[in-house]
Amino acid sequence: MKMAELRVFDRIISDRGSRYAVSGAPAASRAEVAALLAGLKRNKRFAKATHHSWAAVLGGEPVKEDDGESGAGALILQMLERARLADHVVVVTRWYGGKHLGGDRFRHVADAVRHYLKETGLAGGEGRRG
Repeated sequence: MKMAELRVFDRIISDRGSRYAVSGAPAASRAEVAALLAGLKRNKRFAKATHHSWAAVLGGEPVKEDDGESGAGALILQMLERARLADHVVVVTRWYGGKHLGGDRFRHVADAVRHYLKETGLAGGEGRRG
């Protein structure tokens, strides 16, 4: 089975020097998530990012990773569960711009996930699988 390619939406949010991108793809296991992340990081620009926070519901099990952006994985997971999106990983990438964003960083993570769900047509799926 050929692994799905990540859909990447780059440079979607900019605030006080920090820049955000969001990407995602169908994934059915942690190994597939790891392979997708490795593929993303093969892009030199993404390899230099400060954080790759992600979440997925894989086979009914919620998994998340903050990658140093405390609380971001939980927020992404909550949004995926609300959209009933299973077996699909969503990654929010941040390039830190030198200034702390405080609570605004959570708004940016949520906006990035909303952007992904809207652009891919996956928002609000009823028991939808990637």
